Amino acid sequence: MSKLNILMLGASLEQNGGIATVEKLILKHGAENVNFRHITSHDEGTILHRIKVFIKAFTALLWNLIDNKADILHVHISDGGSLVRKAIIAMTAFIFNKPILMHAHGAEFQTTYSKLPLLAQLLFSKIFRSCDNFIVLSKNWEEYYTNNLGLKKQQVVVLPNPTELPIQIPNRVNTSSIKFGFCGRIGSRKGTFDLIQAFAEMPQSFKERSELIVAGDGDIEQAAKLAESLNIKNKVRFLGWIDSKTREKLLADINVFILPSYNEGLPMALLEAMGWGLPVIVTPVGGIPELITSTENGLLVTPGDIQQLSDMMQSLIENQSLRVSLGNAARESVIPLDVKTYSNNMYQIYKSVIECKSKRSSLLHSLSRNFAATFRRSNLIPRNKY
Repeated sequence: MSKLNILMLGASLEQNGGIATVEKLILKHGAENVNFRHITSHDEGTILHRIKVFIKAFTALLWNLIDNKADILHVHISDGGSLVRKAIIAMTAFIFNKPILMHAHGAEFQTTYSKLPLLAQLLFSKIFRSCDNFIVLSKNWEEYYTNNLGLKKQQVVVLPNPTELPIQIPNRVNTSSIKFGFCGRIGSRKGTFDLIQAFAEMPQSFKERSELIVAGDGDIEQAAKLAESLNIKNKVRFLGWIDSKTREKLLADINVFILPSYNEGLPMALLEAMGWGLPVIVTPVGGIPELITSTENGLLVTPGDIQQLSDMMQSLIENQSLRVSLGNAARESVIPLDVKTYSNNMYQIYKSVIECKSKRSSLLHSLSRNFAATFRRSNLIPRNKY
């Protein structure tokens, strides 16, 4: 097969968050026989800025479709306004009979979808069912989309997010002070405020032997005020948004990763932390319980259970052997998610989309010829006299 030309549409590669990280990994590690072109369909900023970005993206999409420069459209979708943007893109691709691969990431898609009017739900369901393939991050999400939007099982592909595994990980034994790390959008959905409260509820002796490091943008000011009101200002560090190199340094430096979210797809920050051999404390939401088995390769805490979260943090402060065993098991668990394996799997998905589209086109062409021949034999269509 000659090189495939993939037109990828999604979040700005300069944007914070998991979708941009996945996009960059796909572009960086794509198979040799695939050519990628990325179009930014969304960027953070004012409403006017977002509209301008989408108009520019739609114009670029039209030019590519008119010039037939793409074999497949690989479209990354989240929740909220992303549904409208990607629905417009998908319907445009349908007009040009272009194969479309929808790649779902939204942690709160079910919440957004449930609030839509019935007519809008039916429209989005129809659009998604018309896509050639639909990538989801876990079996949990596969069940959601097939049960609630009517997607066919054979249409949905379960493909967990990838991660780049560091060659070496630090030796984290004989550590006098335990550093807990959080990476993500600071706010209620990611459980940041719960984490700060859980840290504050630990006995003083445990707080003296530990530190909480919070990396990410979002409600930093509100989180800082909460830490101050709980008298742990000197024990909590806020780094703000950090780039990939700084994040790697952070993951090499901390001892435990925590992400007590209320909703997730399959968080990239978790996969990266596990790749660095860190013990993790997370919640069983989204695709996480398909990756984490509590007390085997991580610890699972009920979303919003601050006391349980605090107890788990204390257990990892005082139990070095548990930290080490969980961290080693975590790294083993994400080896199958190495980006090189992921890229090979993605290429097979691309090939499958092309092959299925080709078979359907051949079938339709054959049916068309058979119908025409049948009509001619029945004299419903007059034969050409010349």
